[in-house]
Amino acid sequence: MLTVKEIKDYAQIRTKARAYLCYLIGRNIADQAKEPMTLEQLTNKIDTLKQALPNSEAIYAIDSNGIQITNNISNNQKLVGFGKGDDRSNRAYYYRTLKEHRCVLTDPYPSLLSNELVVTAAFPVYDAKDNLVMIICVDIALKDILKIVHPTSIDSTFGIVSRYIYALFSFALFMIAGLLFAKGIVYVWHFSMNFVDMELNKVFKATILLTLSLAIVDLVKAIFEEEVLGRDKHKNETDDSHQTMVRFLGSIIIALSIEALMLVFKFALTDPNKLMFAVYLLGGIGVLIATLSIYLKVNQRDN
Repeated sequence: MLTVKEIKDYAQIRTKARAYLCYLIGRNIADQAKEPMTLEQLTNKIDTLKQALPNSEAIYAIDSNGIQITNNISNNQKLVGFGKGDDRSNRAYYYRTLKEHRCVLTDPYPSLLSNELVVTAAFPVYDAKDNLVMIICVDIALKDILKIVHPTSIDSTFGIVSRYIYALFSFALFMIAGLLFAKGIVYVWHFSMNFVDMELNKVFKATILLTLSLAIVDLVKAIFEEEVLGRDKHKNETDDSHQTMVRFLGSIIIALSIEALMLVFKFALTDPNKLMFAVYLLGGIGVLIATLSIYLKVNQRDN
C-alpha cells in the first residue's frame, strides 16, 4: 500500500543514505587493504559492521569477479550460513561499483532472500596498487533505511498513529457526508412525489445539503489518499502539506458559487430587493478565488 510513498521518500534522502552507509562501512572496514585479509579477519570486520547496522538484512563480501566469498551475516537466522560461492557479477551494485570506483547505493529492488524491497550499499576495497580486492555489500530493507536516515517517515511510530487518526476522522466525515446526502435525497424524493406542491425553499435546502455533502466527500478523499494511503503527488502540484487545504477550499468555492447562483434566481423571483446579498456573496467568492490563487503562486515560487 505504501510502496510508492516509500520509494518517493527514498529518492529524497538517497544522497544522505549513501553518505551515512558508506561512512559506517568505511569506518568499520578499511577502504584499502595493505595486507591480504584472511577469511577470519574479514568475517570479524563484517561482524563489527553488523553491530553498527543491526537493521541490515544481510552483509557479505564478493571478490573482484563478483563471486561471494563469505556466507551471509545477518540477525535473521533464516538468512545465515549460505551464499558463499554465489555469482553476483550480474547485480547492479557490482558493475556500478566497478564503473564508478566508489561506494554506491542501489535503487530499491525485490530481495531474493526476503521478497521485500531492499537497497544495497556496495563498498569497494582496493590494495596498495589500486587493484580491487573485494566489495563489501550491505542489504537493508527500504523501510528500515527510511527509519534510519529519515525518522520522520510515515513508517515512524508517530506516522503510524497519525495514519490511524486520519483514518478515523475520514470515516467520521464520510458518515456526516452520507447523512447530508441522505437528507438531500429525501427532499428530492419528496419533490418527485409532490411535484405540484413543490416549495422553492426546500429545493434550495436540498441543493445546499447535496453540495455540502460533495465538498466533504472531496475533503475525505484528499485526506484518505494523502494521509492514510500515502499516495504519490505530481511534482507540479503544491507542496504535500498544503494539498488537503487547497482541495477543500476549492470544493467550498464551488459549493458557494452554486449557492450564489441559487440565491440570484431565488431573490429574482421572490424579493428583488435582496439581490444585493447575492452580489455580496459573489464578491466574497471572488476574493476567495483571488487569495487562493495568490497562495498557490507564492507556494510554487517557494518550492
